[in-house]
Amino acid sequence: MTIERRPLGDTSLQVSAIGLGCVTFGREIDAATSFGILDHAWAAGINLLDTAAAYHAGASERVLGDWLADRGCRDEFVIATKAHLPLTREAMRQSIEGSLRRLRIDTIDLFQSHAWDDETSLEETLTTLQELIDEGKVRHVGCSNWTAAQLGRARELAANDSGLAKLISIQPPYNLVQREIEAETLPLCAREDIAVLSYSPLAAGFLTGKYRRDGEVPPGTRFDVIPGHQPIYFTERGWRIAEGLVELAERENTTPIALALGWVLSRSGVTSMLVGARNTGHIDQALNAFNAPLSTGVLAELNPLGSDTQQG
Repeated sequence: MTIERRPLGDTSLQVSAIGLGCVTFGREIDAATSFGILDHAWAAGINLLDTAAAYHAGASERVLGDWLADRGCRDEFVIATKAHLPLTREAMRQSIEGSLRRLRIDTIDLFQSHAWDDETSLEETLTTLQELIDEGKVRHVGCSNWTAAQLGRARELAANDSGLAKLISIQPPYNLVQREIEAETLPLCAREDIAVLSYSPLAAGFLTGKYRRDGEVPPGTRFDVIPGHQPIYFTERGWRIAEGLVELAERENTTPIALALGWVLSRSGVTSMLVGARNTGHIDQALNAFNAPLSTGVLAELNPLGSDTQQG
């Protein structure tokens, strides 16, 4: 099955329903392994490649840039990257120049703020982003990890001032545990035709079935390497969802991974589900979930697992 392409918000760009998050490049895997993963994604029809200046001090962008140059395929992909804080005019200009240099390209298709900046005025950020668009360094701009209120405010300002950039996408975490975007963000994006590029469908690996309540964290896993993830997921509610997922997977003769990925892919309003990979099998898991949609019966059991979250 050919992977579906969907409009990137109200732009002319089309992105694959599954996107490749490049956070592992140069951090958890070397360049050769990263090249193999990129080749595999390319062959599968994945055309959205998402990275960030902050990913291992730019190593992810360098690996991706080397691959694009080696394969000569830049025009076949939508390249997205992110500026780290602060979102001041000077810092964002430094960030974009560094990203363009490491990616070895002339224009970034989607330039995103990596997080909300409480210290910089939104007007300064949006003015600078519009300047970068006008200069041809960036085609479109978006945000990552913003709230619906923050995104809505940015859109309102841009609607009233042509000198301010219009954000056309948001990149939030979304999985069976983290469903906060359902309350306000997804409705806002649906109303205003804003693309949703969701990440962490497996909850940083929490929903893979490898973790157990009161058990030791397996060495080398994401929750061992980045223990800051633990308070987000290692909660009573989190364990209840993870255990319910494992139980349902056993009954359906499938895996928790297939169910967790399939659930996100089933959700209305998600433009593209970003997946990270340390090997080509991780891409295949997402492709298999896309090609074998979950039944309505399974979805009816999955949906209530995390529906009692505090929305916002």
